[in-house]
Amino acid sequence: MTIKFTRRAAMSVLAATSILVSASGAAFAADKVTLRMATSGSETDQRSVAMAEVFAPMVADFVDYQPSYNGTIFAQGTELDAISRGNLEMSITSAQELAQFFPEFSIFTAGYVHQDAAHQVAVFNDPLMDAFKATVENDLGVKLLSVMYLGRRQVNLRQPKDELTVSTPADLAGVNLRMPGTDAWQFLGKALGAAPTPMSFSEVYTALSTGAVDGQDNPLPTVVDAKFYEVTKQIVLTSHLVDLNYIAIGKGVWDSMTEEQQAKVQEAADAAAESGRQKQLQKEEELVSFLKEQGLEVYEPDLAAFRDQVQSMYLESEFAGSWPEGVLEKINALGN
Repeated sequence: MTIKFTRRAAMSVLAATSILVSASGAAFAADKVTLRMATSGSETDQRSVAMAEVFAPMVADFVDYQPSYNGTIFAQGTELDAISRGNLEMSITSAQELAQFFPEFSIFTAGYVHQDAAHQVAVFNDPLMDAFKATVENDLGVKLLSVMYLGRRQVNLRQPKDELTVSTPADLAGVNLRMPGTDAWQFLGKALGAAPTPMSFSEVYTALSTGAVDGQDNPLPTVVDAKFYEVTKQIVLTSHLVDLNYIAIGKGVWDSMTEEQQAKVQEAADAAAESGRQKQLQKEEELVSFLKEQGLEVYEPDLAAFRDQVQSMYLESEFAGSWPEGVLEKINALGN
């Protein structure tokens, strides 16, 4: 028997084949775990890059990773609530945001609690963090996977070093240091020994240029991006705040995964955090060289003197009222 293969028949076969392929593709996609990541950072932010280039490929066989940047699907500060409600799977969150739900997290926003990037990792992986993590999981439905390093804030001054050399907090007495305007930031400025001056970021360059303030504090990438090096003479590497973020995932979606998948997601989160950490550390090191080439004097003060004063002032303040007893001592013991 001869079968006449007409154009209409060919189109029917093609359509049927397309339906089958689409159906199998949809089934394949349905088998994957959807992880929508909401972040207020840009696509080129080192945290976003680490998640896209390291995390996503490591879990691509069972995860459909869908990043969203610049706060487009959830505004900054609303991501944790969205995860808690089941409306979002992942975010990059801060200790400051977690402290809005759980005041004890404010300990990780205080000056000189974290000493450097390695200390952040040691603290996050230590048993002292277990109670913090459990509270977030049980009360908010959010699991903290890993810690990301953002950088160290330094003191940046108009005076040259031969006019003002900063070794201890006493050397900052009377120095009008621009700090962000919240009570917490102003307290940190006082704890450093300076006279903190609240001022919007957009006004800082002009204020430094005219002498309205003596200095400002920010991570080195900000000093360079804002060109503060054009109107200042020195960088004091106080490293008074080692800033961080956490990679967070919904507890519900985490529990829906197999143990093997959970292990892979954890491995990928740690790898992404480590990649971002090393790139940020390298960038900071390169910027020290750049700033020196611009004529700035860059040096490290007596960090022990700064740490002792800042921590003692925090312990005597209302900020420490929510800190679990003995935790600061455990954190310090993990440092150098």
